[in-house]
Amino acid sequence: MSQSLILAIYFAPFALIFGWYVRRQRRHHAHSLAVLADATAAGLTEPPSLHPLIDPNKCVGCAACVNACPEMPGHRVLGLVHGKASLIGPTDCIGHGACLEACPVDAITLVFGTERRGIDIPHVRPDFQTNVPGMYIAGELGGMGLIRNAINQGQQAVESIERAARADDPEQLDLLIVGAGPAGFSASLAALEKGLRFATIEQETLGGTVAHFPRGKLVMTAPARLPIVGDFRFRETSKEKLIEYLASVERDTGVQINYHERVETIAREPAGFIVRTTAREYRAKQVLLAIGRRGTPRKLEVPGEELSKVAYRLIDPEQYIGQHVLVVGGGDSALEAACSIADLADSNVTLSYRSPAFTRAKQKNRERVEAAAAAGRLQVVTQSQVAQIEAQHVQLVHAEQELRLRNDAVIINAGGILPSAFLRGIGIEVETKFGTA
Repeated sequence: MSQSLILAIYFAPFALIFGWYVRRQRRHHAHSLAVLADATAAGLTEPPSLHPLIDPNKCVGCAACVNACPEMPGHRVLGLVHGKASLIGPTDCIGHGACLEACPVDAITLVFGTERRGIDIPHVRPDFQTNVPGMYIAGELGGMGLIRNAINQGQQAVESIERAARADDPEQLDLLIVGAGPAGFSASLAALEKGLRFATIEQETLGGTVAHFPRGKLVMTAPARLPIVGDFRFRETSKEKLIEYLASVERDTGVQINYHERVETIAREPAGFIVRTTAREYRAKQVLLAIGRRGTPRKLEVPGEELSKVAYRLIDPEQYIGQHVLVVGGGDSALEAACSIADLADSNVTLSYRSPAFTRAKQKNRERVEAAAAAGRLQVVTQSQVAQIEAQHVQLVHAEQELRLRNDAVIINAGGILPSAFLRGIGIEVETKFGTA
């Protein structure tokens, strides 16, 4: 047998594998380009929150980040374009951060905001401490809205706090936790587990922001671990089931949460903080803010907004049966509210949004709106703004023309104003991020 034939037989498997790899990369590249083109054409180019910034000079195109994304394959968030990782579905990225952990060459940085859309973020160090010594932030307020991230941050923040000196004064708490959403609840369990002298206050009910989701809303999560309890394995469950689970953990562990207690002032003292609430006064060496980002609901500032028929969140869609409802907003809350009401019989729902596309909403919600509109159950009016709210009508401005619609209720889901004044009053620096870490 000739040497050339031996070499051909030896290298044939490698040639086949290389050929298969090249074809696979070409298919991946073509598909990624198509997804990116669709997102660009639809105006879906602005990530809603935390997202990866990929350095093409470092990226080796190994696709580890693509494979690690928990949203795949249901959503095409990351892909390979010209042999480099790229964010091809920006609005579907919800900040898992798994891509950062998976990248073997440190080509990914997680950032907030973009060059065009800034996001206000409090100054928080890697140990969750702010620029105010002894004051910590975890969860949604710091930009981490994902339930798993919030749970992990609550626990990690308490670990950092435990390493600091405990209170010398027996009448002073080691830690005061503000908020009982996923971050605050996880922090409370961690503080209980570590034997800290602590108290947790919540101005409303268990679950924080999650408790205000519409009835029956699916809550997307990822595996995490709750202190004391262990693995937290929900992947997709309803708001009600999640709150029920947290309530069972609260009962079983005996963790104490002071509900319907709102912070009024936080003042520094030599050994920590004095926190006055609507119910009492606390002295604590350290404070963890685990509150939501919504703060005060953002208002439209239009005539008639003070009418009693105007609300800023949807709790129960069935209260709007048989009514003409206007939902204002372009994020997930607005789309979910509009569709939840439109799914009911004898409802008439209009969804108004100032931009031409729902760039801040998840693909699943965009598809749900499209289906409802196609079925005639939902009227969508993009590039429109509310001009005036009347007792029985509402006026919109659309394409420089006025629309006057019959109306019984208005739900404004225009987001919330970050409690910047409250944070700055404590001394916490707030920075607007334009695509930076």
